[in-house]
Amino acid sequence: MEAVESANANSKLLNVGLLLVATLVAAKLISSLIMPRSKKRLPPTVSAWPVLGGLIRFMKGPMVMLREEYPKLGSVFTLKLLNKNITFFIGPEVSAHFFKAPESDLSQQEVYQFNVPTFGPGVVFDVDYTIRQEQFRFFTEALRVNKLKGYVDQMVMEAEDYFSKWGDSGEVDLKYELEHLIILTASRCLLGEEVRNKLFDDVSALFHDLDNGMLPISVIFPYLPIPAHRRRDQARKKLAEIFANIIASRKQTGMTQNDLLQCFIDSKYKDGRPTTDTEVTGLLIAALFAGQHTSSITSTWSGAYLLCNPKYMAAVLNEQKNLVQKHGNKVDYDILSEMEVLYRCIKEALRLHPPLIMLLRSSHSDFSVKTREGVEYDIPKGHIVATSPAFANRLPHIYKDPDTFDPDRFASGREEDKAAGAFSYISFGGGRHGCLGEPFAYLQIKAIWSHLLRNFEMELISPFPEIDWNAMVVGVKGKVMVLYKRRALPLE
Repeated sequence: MEAVESANANSKLLNVGLLLVATLVAAKLISSLIMPRSKKRLPPTVSAWPVLGGLIRFMKGPMVMLREEYPKLGSVFTLKLLNKNITFFIGPEVSAHFFKAPESDLSQQEVYQFNVPTFGPGVVFDVDYTIRQEQFRFFTEALRVNKLKGYVDQMVMEAEDYFSKWGDSGEVDLKYELEHLIILTASRCLLGEEVRNKLFDDVSALFHDLDNGMLPISVIFPYLPIPAHRRRDQARKKLAEIFANIIASRKQTGMTQNDLLQCFIDSKYKDGRPTTDTEVTGLLIAALFAGQHTSSITSTWSGAYLLCNPKYMAAVLNEQKNLVQKHGNKVDYDILSEMEVLYRCIKEALRLHPPLIMLLRSSHSDFSVKTREGVEYDIPKGHIVATSPAFANRLPHIYKDPDTFDPDRFASGREEDKAAGAFSYISFGGGRHGCLGEPFAYLQIKAIWSHLLRNFEMELISPFPEIDWNAMVVGVKGKVMVLYKRRALPLE
């Protein structure tokens, strides 16, 4: 009897065990069917030590990490950075969603909050998307062709005045000279005559403190009570006071100027509300930050490459000779627009050295991407999504000999930046958040270099410059020493 009961008990246990196993198998099958795709096809992950490994790899240099991981992991991969996941998209095949997604899906606001103490309250990343779009409309309207034509006249005047102070021959740090000229030009075109003629030294010093208050640590802890942040905040307050006085004076006297400041003063939101003094100041600071570094850095790289490449130096000089024969010494918006060879040289320098090496978004929804090899990955909500102009602009399957300075790659018939489709060239970003100041930057750089080419013979006497990877806006490391000699006869 006991043996029978024992057998029954064992049989029941076996049945229960089999039922449990069957249940687990069924649950596994069901879960695999209903599991969100983002759990099934996540991008590969960068290998790193637990907890701090991702941060260490990132802090050693994003470009170093990208160069190591792209060949192993492909065009989409994730870096675990403390409590965040950063998913990188490398190349035009996977970047369309990054550049074209609406703000509700991929947002700039969260990832660029570190700019708020510098730009100030109520502008750009301190406002919701609808207000930010209206403020970007103010920029667009201020950079229309009819406005740009007036700015070009001011650019040319500043360049002529600045280089008139050079001697007949001499030795200069080209990087230093171009940085200072571009600050002067930006002050006149963007901040106005009051600043350029009366307050330039004061405002330049304050902008210097603002600039130095944006450190790598500021990205993570923008309000950390350190001396650089305190100087930043004091400079921001003083700049607000200066511009409040200028705005009040213009409104009281009815005086207007052809500058960005006036455009922002006159701007109105869709509901009819005019901009406030605080908003005008913040928008001006944002504009100067966006343009000053990019233009000075790209001007310097363009010059360094031209001075080391006789073929392209001869080509841009020949272009200037033809324009002088056609138009005389006059330089205006339309003539600058004819400088196609110089344009391609600047564009190529910018391909090789985009000042912003990383572009970031915050993902608000799940989405999928497909690589050029046909592999599909699901990107979960909450990931930070990143792309790198500095890396993507040198992909060998898009650009032939990608590390070589070759402006002809953009010439008609080759157009390597278009052959692989949209977002192959992303020095100025692209899509919904493309740089609004791109036309202004090209005009400014062409105005400066057309003057230098027409009036001076130059020779690079220091080694070709290195890249300053430690800067927030990646630029030129050290001095760029140039020997110059004023042309005895005009270029003709």
